Amino acid sequence: MEKNLEWLEELKKQGEAAARELLQQAYTQPGDLFVVGCSSSEIGGEKIGTGSSLELAQAVFAGIEKAVKEKGLYLAAQCCEHLNRALVVEEEAYKAHRLKRVNAIPQPKAGGSFATAAYQAFQKPVLVEEVEAAAGMDIGGTLIGMHLQRVAVPVRLSISKIGEAGLLCARTRPPFTGGQRAVYDPELM
Repeated sequence: MEKNLEWLEELKKQGEAAARELLQQAYTQPGDLFVVGCSSSEIGGEKIGTGSSLELAQAVFAGIEKAVKEKGLYLAAQCCEHLNRALVVEEEAYKAHRLKRVNAIPQPKAGGSFATAAYQAFQKPVLVEEVEAAAGMDIGGTLIGMHLQRVAVPVRLSISKIGEAGLLCARTRPPFTGGQRAVYDPELM
């Protein structure tokens, strides 16, 4: 049992450290959305969708949420394909970003454990169809790209895995406009 508690604490630390490192490289503003797709199966060393674990998801969620909240961002937890990759957000984010609400309550095997953990942890959870996040984390190959703003820029972190799951991250930047004579703001690149 002690090893299990130690591992859960380690997963929490990995999630928080990865989110902090990504947020150091992302151009976010308070109130922006931060999307996370997470396979608890992959974290536990199983094939995506085959070993869902609410306990593992809750540990990773707690670490990521802490880092995201400290930056004043809204966390958007992506569901799996069984709920069409809808997202769990706080009601405040739903209203602030004028998102389209959908009706479902994620479950570990229908929506995913990470989305379930978010739904249970948020004060007023709402499920929405899609978001345009400023940055995001894909833990275990969950395909978050559809929920990122244009233009997504891959970010390589010093942390490449959370548990046994591969970690891919992205920040976004405004699209370049203009031609050969255009001058761009290096702060936004």
